[in-house]
Amino acid sequence: MNPVEIDALEPVEYADGGRRRELSSALETSDLAINEYRIPPGGEFPGGLHAHRDQEEVFVILSGVATFETLSGTVTVAESEAVRFGRGTFQSGNNGGDTELVVLALGAPRESEDVRVPASCSDCGDEPLRLRTDEGMVTFECPNCDSTFEADRCPVCGGEDLAFARGTGADGSIESAIVRCHGCEETFEEPPISER
Repeated sequence: MNPVEIDALEPVEYADGGRRRELSSALETSDLAINEYRIPPGGEFPGGLHAHRDQEEVFVILSGVATFETLSGTVTVAESEAVRFGRGTFQSGNNGGDTELVVLALGAPRESEDVRVPASCSDCGDEPLRLRTDEGMVTFECPNCDSTFEADRCPVCGGEDLAFARGTGADGSIESAIVRCHGCEETFEEPPISER
């Protein structure tokens, strides 16, 4: 039982300047995933709109304010507050504030092997697709018919930084999930994916 100095852990850095430090291994947890996120103003949690079918998540806000989008609305979580997302709940988060957001993210069980994105299979229509990241390659699998798809580049700018997001209508109502390109900010109602 040794304390862990969080700032001494090597961070994973993201393109928007955000950082993640994984504490689970350093603390030798067996049943709990623990990550510290530091997200700059305007930055986002990695992964876009997604759900863990096999893991519930809790986000504890240590400083700043986080905004989480779900398919049923927006949740704002302030410093010294926490929010829980149950298994299968689609969510994405960002820092809409003007100071760094520091968050402790907890997930149980520790390993999540069934991550889903809000997209339908073009072969059988089943939804949602299972997200796979193997050897740096992102693929999507249909759990119903076993079709496999891979992410294409943005049809507008050719960028590779695309993520699922919640789409809203002109009146602010929730329409459905969309895909947003972080390079050119273009949005797509149908994800740019093709069958493998």
